[in-house]
Amino acid sequence: MLPASRLQRLRTAAPDLYAVVSARTWADAVEVIRVRPVEMVVVDPFFEGRSRIYEIERLRFLFPSLPLLVYAALAPEVAGVLLQLGRLNIRRALFERFDDAPASLRLALKGELEQSAPRRVMQALEQRLAGLPERLRWALDAMVHAPTEAATVSALAQRANLTRRTCERAFLRAGLPSPRSLMGLVRALYAHRLLLDPGYTVEDVAQRLGFGRAKALQNCLRDVFGCTAGDLRASLSFEDGIAMVTSRHLAVAERRVAS
Repeated sequence: MLPASRLQRLRTAAPDLYAVVSARTWADAVEVIRVRPVEMVVVDPFFEGRSRIYEIERLRFLFPSLPLLVYAALAPEVAGVLLQLGRLNIRRALFERFDDAPASLRLALKGELEQSAPRRVMQALEQRLAGLPERLRWALDAMVHAPTEAATVSALAQRANLTRRTCERAFLRAGLPSPRSLMGLVRALYAHRLLLDPGYTVEDVAQRLGFGRAKALQNCLRDVFGCTAGDLRASLSFEDGIAMVTSRHLAVAERRVAS
């Protein structure tokens, strides 16, 4: 939630890299986050002239996986609010007309997005994907950031400007499962991270990641983790999910290539 002037500065900071979606009210913000592929929230802690600590705390509670950037006007009353936000582990703030030049905004957005759910998934798999050509690693990363687009081997190869056959061979040489299987694993890990946020329902995550129906998501989670979304939420941390995928699926593919 931002005043029009700061919202416009965000829109023009990096239009080729980020799409900015605005919400009219705090309730609308929750709904937008639930149904759109939002990866970060930018807020004014004194939106419309009064403290918004409660609303920001609620966003943080519902969606802890979302990086949250404070973008405020420099005023005496902001200092106390920032101290309270620090207790929510919100560490970065930008101030209008002081450090919000386009280059500074781009740098701040990029830095915060390194903590987003899709980036955390790709960072966790970075070592295992190191054997792929750079263009394929880039294509996989782009796929994660566009979860509702077709997640097919042909689409992945096209993103990387490779033939499908060349793409499949590159995965085999890297000791990885097939491109289709790996994309399924990445989507399952992304879904798992979102499901750990109390603000998302299973239906929300299924829609956001392009599964269409909750049943399709549940089937994917059973194939990858051996349990349902409810079980994942109750008993499996994100780190444990990464470890399970690595040992059950990635290490097995690597051993097959080695033998």
